[in-house]
Amino acid sequence: MRDIFLLLGSNRGNRPSLLTQALALIAIQAGPLLQASSVHETPPWGFTDPVPFLNQAIEIETVLPPEKLLETILNIESTLGRTRPANNFQNPYRVIPNDNNTPNYTARTIDIDLLFYGNNMIHTQALWVPHPRLHQRLFALKPLSEIAPGFVHPVLKKTVRELLNEIYTEYPPDPPST
Repeated sequence: MRDIFLLLGSNRGNRPSLLTQALALIAIQAGPLLQASSVHETPPWGFTDPVPFLNQAIEIETVLPPEKLLETILNIESTLGRTRPANNFQNPYRVIPNDNNTPNYTARTIDIDLLFYGNNMIHTQALWVPHPRLHQRLFALKPLSEIAPGFVHPVLKKTVRELLNEIYTEYPPDPPST
């Protein structure tokens, strides 16, 4: 199946090497890489950290069903040093509040999000596809728009480019420094 889009991110360790390793493991374990965006450096989202993320969107072709693909992605993350809170491993899309009742996002060696699995809408305890917060995340939409600008979000019925333009309208980019 095509139109499987993932987002890779890293802000710990050798970030470029971790992205490269993740790409290689995905190709071996999940399916061949069809497209890859350029790598974008972005500030952390949902938490403060001095080290920015490197983010890259990719499209793969896979025969794995969505749940098996998620399991494969989680195993690749673990192989590359990603640790998750015990209560968050089964459902990486669930936001776990901390003591301040805010999401518990943290720095990580690698993060691989399943953004789209074709036009499928999957809502199980373990998996939400399309990714539930994709439309709010510039760091995901910008690289995704490089490889799939016309892909239509099956829930919001807008293209990736339209979603990106909405973020730019709400939060215009900073002007270039002179």
